[in-house]
Amino acid sequence: MGIKTALPKIELYMYTAVVSLALLWAGSWIIEASSEHVNRKAFRENVKPGWHYFGRKMDVSDFEWVMWFTTFRNHILFALSGHVIFAKICSMMSPKNRSLIYMVYGSLAVLITMGWTYISLILSHCIILYSVALIKRKWLCFVAGLTSLATFKMEPFNTWQEGFATGSFDLQDVLFYGGCGFSIMRCMSFALENCEKKDGNYSFLDLIKYNFYLPFFFFGPVMTFDRFHEQANNPNLTRKEREMWNITVHAVVHLGAILVVDVFFHFLYILTIPGDLKLLKQLSDWSLAGLAYSNLVYDWVKAAVMFGVINTVSRLDHLDPPQPPKCITMLYVFAETHFDRGINDWLCKYVYDYIGENHDAIFKELLATICTFAVTTLWLGPCEIVYIWSFFNCFGLNFELWVAKFFSLPPFSTIERNLMSEAMSRRIRGLFNAVNFWQIILYNVLSLNSLDFAQLVAKRLLLKGFPLSTLSVLFVTYCGVQLIKERERKQALLDDPEPVPPPEAGKQKAE
Repeated sequence: MGIKTALPKIELYMYTAVVSLALLWAGSWIIEASSEHVNRKAFRENVKPGWHYFGRKMDVSDFEWVMWFTTFRNHILFALSGHVIFAKICSMMSPKNRSLIYMVYGSLAVLITMGWTYISLILSHCIILYSVALIKRKWLCFVAGLTSLATFKMEPFNTWQEGFATGSFDLQDVLFYGGCGFSIMRCMSFALENCEKKDGNYSFLDLIKYNFYLPFFFFGPVMTFDRFHEQANNPNLTRKEREMWNITVHAVVHLGAILVVDVFFHFLYILTIPGDLKLLKQLSDWSLAGLAYSNLVYDWVKAAVMFGVINTVSRLDHLDPPQPPKCITMLYVFAETHFDRGINDWLCKYVYDYIGENHDAIFKELLATICTFAVTTLWLGPCEIVYIWSFFNCFGLNFELWVAKFFSLPPFSTIERNLMSEAMSRRIRGLFNAVNFWQIILYNVLSLNSLDFAQLVAKRLLLKGFPLSTLSVLFVTYCGVQLIKERERKQALLDDPEPVPPPEAGKQKAE
């Protein structure tokens, strides 16, 4: 089946109506549950007074969101605005040295925020990994880099190193581990790119300029060294046509998303409700399905907005940063599932694609996914819930390949090719994709909420709700998948238009 296969318009209209009604119905259940149980004892810690003109309380369960857009909003805006102004003025004066200017401002900001002992700790890891990079052995760079990363993820090393951060403000832990973790990933990228450099080595100053670029330092995303080095040292600062307009539009969209999420948090307590198992058991199957889905959508929105704000700043610096993650609504395969495109690009380049190559061989793919999720587990911090999440997502990625290989064999391939229309093939594939969609949701919601919530959703949809809830949810998901495929079809036609057939010979003679 080709990606450009179309379905009848009336069928697509029906799919749109089904998905829209299902989302409204599930949303109404969640709004009702949020309104009726707002004063529950279990809600007191995470549901606080919100905007007074709404007359409703607000879900404040997500520390990261509250930190970025409420508690420390002014501090973050001040630091990023200072970077934009300082970098712009200095870049205009000396465009060839702008990467050095970024480093100076970033280093000073980190020094003032975290103290000189923290800077010394970061520099010590940079020196160690730079020394290893000079040997130009990839396996040694991986060993050294992952060992350094492990010292920030495992006891007692992380507690000992945390003592190097001076001060005692609420954001300290987040800044400490964010800055250290991303610094190690950047140092590993530098070391691995240095192994690829045939003539000589990159300088230690190149590493420091790369690591202390302030917009990426604490919160990411990770931009691989080869891309950053090329873009940050490009003296040509001319912009493409309408580039500033696009940057402005993206900034306004992110601001709008922040306001929309804040409004939703006053009506949909999607983060607090999953923590109350007694209440969850009283909700309908559709409510649980909606909660699971909305939690993943929210996490995507949060990642898209947070990285989007940082990316807007970096684009003002004439960089092309990693794009926000693909929306969970548009995903139905594990191969495209990620919430941090920077880390995903890093893992694909240095681990997954390097080992798996074309991702067609079963055993190579298995080895590539195991290694990728092993590094991911260390990056997230080894613990029981991360182990479970890594196992299921690793399994899902490989299971996709196994199923694709199985159905590519005769007689299935023969039946699809000779006895089935392309539209029917798309519909049947959509059924499998719908099942895969819910695997992605269940495998990832356990890391966003809890294992108990994921188990409860799975039991209600697969066991207690069978067959009515199970089949109805899968049907709605199938409709959604077909709408995603239609969007992909239209994009494929834009990217690769079908050739216009030449005029018939009779028509040519007539003309």
